Amino acid sequence: MKLTSIFGKIIFPKNNIYLLKILTIKIKSFWTIILALQLLSPINLAAEKPIYNTQDVFHPVIAKNGIVATQEALATQAGLSVLKAGGNAIDAAVTIGFTLAVTLPRAGNIGGGGFMLIHLADTQETVAIDYREKAPLAATRNMFLDENGKADPQKSRFSHLAVGVPGTVAGLAFVLEKYGTISLAEALQPAIELAEKGITVTEDLRSSLIFAQPYLATNEASQEIFFPAEGKVYQVGDLLIQADLAKSLKLIASEGVEAFYQGEIADKIVAEMSANGGIITKADLASYQPVIRQPVRGNYRGYDIYSMPPPSSGGVHLIQMLNILEGFPIKLFGHNQAKTIHIMTETMKLAYADRFQYLGDPDFVDVPVRELISKSYADRLRSRINLQQATPSSKILPAAINEKIESIDTTHFSVIDRYGNAVANTYTLNFSYGSGITVPGTGILLNNEMDDFTAKPGVQNAYGLVGGELNAIEPEKRMLSSMTPTIVIENGQPFLVTGSPGGSQIITATLQLIMNVIDHEMNIAAATNSFRFHHQWLPDVLQVEKGLNGDTIALLQEFGHTVEVTNAMGSTQSVMYREKRLFGASDPRRPNALTLGY
Repeated sequence: MKLTSIFGKIIFPKNNIYLLKILTIKIKSFWTIILALQLLSPINLAAEKPIYNTQDVFHPVIAKNGIVATQEALATQAGLSVLKAGGNAIDAAVTIGFTLAVTLPRAGNIGGGGFMLIHLADTQETVAIDYREKAPLAATRNMFLDENGKADPQKSRFSHLAVGVPGTVAGLAFVLEKYGTISLAEALQPAIELAEKGITVTEDLRSSLIFAQPYLATNEASQEIFFPAEGKVYQVGDLLIQADLAKSLKLIASEGVEAFYQGEIADKIVAEMSANGGIITKADLASYQPVIRQPVRGNYRGYDIYSMPPPSSGGVHLIQMLNILEGFPIKLFGHNQAKTIHIMTETMKLAYADRFQYLGDPDFVDVPVRELISKSYADRLRSRINLQQATPSSKILPAAINEKIESIDTTHFSVIDRYGNAVANTYTLNFSYGSGITVPGTGILLNNEMDDFTAKPGVQNAYGLVGGELNAIEPEKRMLSSMTPTIVIENGQPFLVTGSPGGSQIITATLQLIMNVIDHEMNIAAATNSFRFHHQWLPDVLQVEKGLNGDTIALLQEFGHTVEVTNAMGSTQSVMYREKRLFGASDPRRPNALTLGY
């Protein structure tokens, strides 16, 4: 019996290709009927819900011409000023990227790297820019093992060996030249002024310095910048001036990327390396290039999802999870109800197990992206989910070593301009303040991204499974990441631009933000403020934010989940376009984040 003979007259949601597929097959299960009911109901579509609703507790920033969401207020203001002056989203994004190096030094950077997704209105094209750090030419597979063959986290995190070849300056300059309308000097000016004149220390900045003091204080150049008064931490309201960083930014403004990769700054980086056992050379810096990659693309309930391809695992597994979850009536199960959380958690386990097994730098290893993001593969994975009982992670894919825990100290920003261009950018130093090492005379903090490689790959267990081989260290290889800058497209236009910091939690935070908007019809502020949870396969623990209903936790435990209340997850910075207006929201989980529009 066909669906049409059961439900009679049908109102077709706009662009719902998935529904059309359902209508061409016979009903084979109760879940097919439930899913069809959800998809057929116009009131279940995010596009149909009023923008402003007096029942909502949280409300978005609303604008007409341009909108910016970042994790730091001064950077947001700098980006919005560019849009107001007629610049496009790429101009604003590059300005924000350099500004955050001054105003959010624990994550914003010119000594790190990241990923940018750009939607170009003129060509209706979405491109991915990979400016992830690379392993130096002298890097070796076992460089972080001690004399006993064990991984040494001190080497991979806080030594000069921990530093990957930085990509931020090259990446930002590249996108500005190719897609922007202002000069590099113009984009750098706000950052230069803030570094020279100083920024007011906030509680957030002070707290981050206290957290990082144990390793920042071991580096003389970092100590001089961040703890100048005999090791004392800045007080809230103090002025933090970064004169050396201002000089470096001026050099880049006047000489271009060559100043960083071939000129005076490069010489200082190499000198610091050679004096302290580091291996980055002038050849490493001079040869660094960002890469244009094809975004991974999926479709979720009629919306086109574009996200970052490998060497980020974020886009692949975001789309993989959405594909699996599309087969469940998520709306009918209810937002953050026990059954919804259970199904999403089981989906997360499956995706993160695949992440461990299949992901790496596509320039070095074969990554089965097409298979991982296919609907047919999602169908096979979905069939493995027990709706009544949690499956232990050990039964999904037993592995030799635990999944690596990534640093949460990354930052994301999102921009849409008046022309319809959009940018989603996530970049990082890895740990808070990276390696803690500042290059003397430059004010530039260096990353510790080499720690994102698998320090001891090739370990085999009783099942014959090998851990982390695809993410083993190789010269010039890019290390695996979870960064997930994402642009959701509807009718050829950006509908939602989002992303988050949070290490391995990035992918699940982005997943929940998107589902809150599409499945649960939330405005972007409500979707941002909503409770989050996370499971990454190993350890086999369902992490939940504080505030989840005790009864819900009890039900999840009855499903068989080990539930652990943890710190707040992520810091999504999101903007949307709907009904000829722009909407945005910054995550309250990190202080001083700000969304502005005009």
